[in-house]
Amino acid sequence: MKQTVRVFGLQDRRGNQRITRPWVVRWEVDGKRLSRSFRTKDLADRFRSNLIAASDRNERFDRVTGEPESWAPDTRELTTFEWSRRWIAEQWPEWQPRTRTSAIEALTRFVPLVVSADAPAPPAEIRRYLTGALAPDHDETQQSGASALWLERWSLPLTALTRQNLAPVEASLGIGLEGSMLATSTASRIRKVSRASIRRAVDLGLIDADPWPPPTRGRNQRKSVRATAAFDIRQLPNPDVMAAAIAAIRTHQPGSHKYQVMTAVAYYAGLRPSEVVMLRPSALALPPSGWGRIDVSEADIDFDQPGEPKTGHRSVPIPPVLVTALNDWLDAHHFEPDDLIFRTRNDRRPTASNWRRAWHRALRSVDQPTLRVYDCRHAAATTWLAAGVPLGEVAKRLGHSVETLVSTYIGSIDSDEPLANQRIDALLAGNPT
Repeated sequence: MKQTVRVFGLQDRRGNQRITRPWVVRWEVDGKRLSRSFRTKDLADRFRSNLIAASDRNERFDRVTGEPESWAPDTRELTTFEWSRRWIAEQWPEWQPRTRTSAIEALTRFVPLVVSADAPAPPAEIRRYLTGALAPDHDETQQSGASALWLERWSLPLTALTRQNLAPVEASLGIGLEGSMLATSTASRIRKVSRASIRRAVDLGLIDADPWPPPTRGRNQRKSVRATAAFDIRQLPNPDVMAAAIAAIRTHQPGSHKYQVMTAVAYYAGLRPSEVVMLRPSALALPPSGWGRIDVSEADIDFDQPGEPKTGHRSVPIPPVLVTALNDWLDAHHFEPDDLIFRTRNDRRPTASNWRRAWHRALRSVDQPTLRVYDCRHAAATTWLAAGVPLGEVAKRLGHSVETLVSTYIGSIDSDEPLANQRIDALLAGNPT
């Protein structure tokens, strides 16, 4: 029976700033509406063009996935390792470089665990091998060696996955290579990526039912004892100490002034380090005095590779102290509007290690415990909250939702308790302020 396939025009949802994949391809197969979202217009156009080309060739479309049947992988005894490679290749064009790295890192832990019960211990270099073999640009003619042979022999077929044999795998994903428990956020990320790969196989009909085990309902799942993501503000210096530490960064070393201004931007504007290193004069609105503004539209997504900030574009007001620091920096150099303003003498991105060393040395000089450079952003958030800046405004400056802001920095809001008590007392006494 001839199929009816209709491919519609692209839908642009860039007006909604909270959507990370604003370009939507919609099509219809025998009356069934389908859609898929993409980060960029080019990716969406390519996918849409491929659908149209397949329809013009009268290819058969799968009624479940809505995609041409020729796109479906060969499911004959497809192993977990082989499927992981195909899943990464499918997602690769839509992922940012940091997401690609994170996904491969997670699957290098997952794949060696999904093997036959009688499998011997994997070769020592298995994770190094998988880091290369899982990437789409890996040369399959190089599939040789002890790790490749071990995976070929022992990796379980997708059809053999069950809740029973994945339950110990899911538990093991929370344990590090040294046998100690991983950080909760790290274990959660690894499990999320691993499960996503299996869920995609279920969605495509390669597995009849989702074999991933449900989460345990032990003590750590109860709301009363569940750990929160709140940041401990007691670890952060107050504004006076932060100002002293930033001032202490500058020494006789030529690069110290650069790291001082970079750290000032991270603290006074609340920018991520990856956003600081991609600042250009064209993104700065710096009056001679008073408050200025930074338009955050770029971030370093892979070493010296610009891309979109993690949470999208935003515009951040900056206080006079930072306006002065940036004006002095620009006056001391000669930048074109689109030049990156923080570069080494060799026109390279400043390394994270050098920035970290400069910051740690400055903290020691003011008798403060070691903090990450990223903690300057945390310090900015807690400073603004302590100053009474409304939650919505703080969230906008950081590029967060209010929900994320409250869950992360709830400790900063605890200081509002006395004021809240006073206002409640006044209302109960009939004297609202």
